[in-house]
Amino acid sequence: MTGRVRVFLVDDHTLFRAGVRAELAESVEVVGEAGDVAEAIAGIEASRPDVVLLDVHLPGGGGAAVAAAVRERRPEVRFLALSVSDAAEDVIAVIRAGARGYVTKTIDRAGLVDAIARVAAGDAVFSPRLAGFVLDAFAHDPGEAPAVADPELDSLTPREQEVLRLIARGYTYKELARQLVISVKTVETHVSSVLRKLQLSSRHELTRWANDRRLL
Repeated sequence: MTGRVRVFLVDDHTLFRAGVRAELAESVEVVGEAGDVAEAIAGIEASRPDVVLLDVHLPGGGGAAVAAAVRERRPEVRFLALSVSDAAEDVIAVIRAGARGYVTKTIDRAGLVDAIARVAAGDAVFSPRLAGFVLDAFAHDPGEAPAVADPELDSLTPREQEVLRLIARGYTYKELARQLVISVKTVETHVSSVLRKLQLSSRHELTRWANDRRLL
């Protein structure tokens, strides 16, 4: 591939998109951005990027829905998931939908630029821990989804699952609010909903619940 890689950003947080755009400006050509599934599909169709940086949890169906829809019409477009989540079910879902790689938002600028270039060149890019999820899943049966279903976990919305994992890892409400670009009050609302749905009464019980399911 000659010239700079053409990148389309998909994330429901405007401030995060602005930050990524600024970080990547000298290394890639950002040709568009979107904050939900419908906007992303239309924008990718119109701009025809080389690589789409794709968040996993989006309004309107999630990142997997974007990748699956675009893959049917534009199979040449490559997807690199960029998410706060490092949960096995999120990684596997977006890879099954067609993404070529998955990195978390803790990645630094140099690492992200390298990951974009490698995906554009046709490589698959994962951090070692996330690569293990993919290998384990597809080693069982490449035609079947891995056994990651959990009715209790599935009762939570994608955002509640993010909050659950971060709280269980020891994040304070303020740290979690900064990470997800939401208010502390919204964090408190999500935590209350998680505890109610899982029938738990404290942060300690929540952490133990997540640890028992290897969600940390």
